[in-house]
Amino acid sequence: MSDFSINKKLVSFFSLPFFTNRVYILFLWMVVTLISSIKQLLHFKYNNYQIFKGVYFHTIEKLPLYKEYPLEYFDHNHYGPVFSLVIAPFALLPDYLGLPLWALFNAGILIWAITQLPLKSTQISAVLWICLHEFLTTLLGLQFNPLMTAIILLSFVYIEKQKDFWSAMLIVLGVFIKLYGIVGLAFFFFSKNKIKFILSLFFWSIVFFTLPMMLSSPDYIIHTYREWYERLIIKNAENSGLDSYQDISLMGIVRRFFHDSTISNLPFLIGGVILFGLQYLRIKEYKEQSFRLMLLASVLIFTVIFSSGSESPTYIIAFVGVAIWFVIQPKPISKFYIVLFVLAMVLTSLSPSDLMPKFLRDNYIRPFALKALPCVLIWFAIIFEMYRKKFKNYNSIKD
Repeated sequence: MSDFSINKKLVSFFSLPFFTNRVYILFLWMVVTLISSIKQLLHFKYNNYQIFKGVYFHTIEKLPLYKEYPLEYFDHNHYGPVFSLVIAPFALLPDYLGLPLWALFNAGILIWAITQLPLKSTQISAVLWICLHEFLTTLLGLQFNPLMTAIILLSFVYIEKQKDFWSAMLIVLGVFIKLYGIVGLAFFFFSKNKIKFILSLFFWSIVFFTLPMMLSSPDYIIHTYREWYERLIIKNAENSGLDSYQDISLMGIVRRFFHDSTISNLPFLIGGVILFGLQYLRIKEYKEQSFRLMLLASVLIFTVIFSSGSESPTYIIAFVGVAIWFVIQPKPISKFYIVLFVLAMVLTSLSPSDLMPKFLRDNYIRPFALKALPCVLIWFAIIFEMYRKKFKNYNSIKD
């Protein structure tokens, strides 16, 4: 069967009203969010939400943010003190209200961020469909990752709209909450007003550094930043264990394949940064919106596959990148890319669910961090495209 025939059937199927009508997908996202959050609430499976609430209450009580509180939750907090302000409106509510509203807030802001991308309406709908199951995975853990994904997307969107001040605000906010936001600096070269962008970064850094002091005190917050740094160093060492539920990354695949937790991140990070940086040499392509969107997809996937802290719920960040990469491909899409996409849907998105046989999940996918593999392959495919291809024919002009 030819590539054209395969693509024609795919286009015909996904052109049905159920897939193209935005109302259906938005309604489904909200229903899934509400049902999932209520289920977690009824089964008392919301430890992450308890950690989030703890950031607020411990900040106002001037208690250490990064020690263990076994009577409140298990595990440690790994979020910066500014997160106390983000979670405050939800933490102040009883759990039966705060928890579902937190989940709906994450869903709503991610949906809104995706709809702001410079894509056709049909492409935006496709991205939402593609990412729904991966969103459910992160939702079951009541994670912050959907909000972080939205922060990265909107930092790109606002540079596209020449609103550098707000893009800088989101980048700095992301850094001060969970460090991942720093990847928004990858869009710096697309800014039309770089001086304003740089000055805005300094301004918002001062704002978000000092803002949590309103809830506590300057001495407490400054000391807390030091503790945060120390905790992140410890966490990075813990992530590389061969039995860890984290380190679902390129490095994790290699470490687990060779059964050697001492393999360093550094060679991978250096290689990844060099490959990523070479994309910027194609200065003439900057004017092409598709090139910029492809770099956005590269950033989203890079953030996850090169982080030893990546766990299954983190992959909503990478999977939005996978979706963007796929929907802007020029038609007909090659069979190889379709295979990569299907592999990502099955191995990355569906592998944590009951749709994946337990034997495969427990004996191969989790032990060898294979959830990361399709995203790694797609990222290298993106890198190849960014080096070699002309982007004026890509399918990414907003209607």
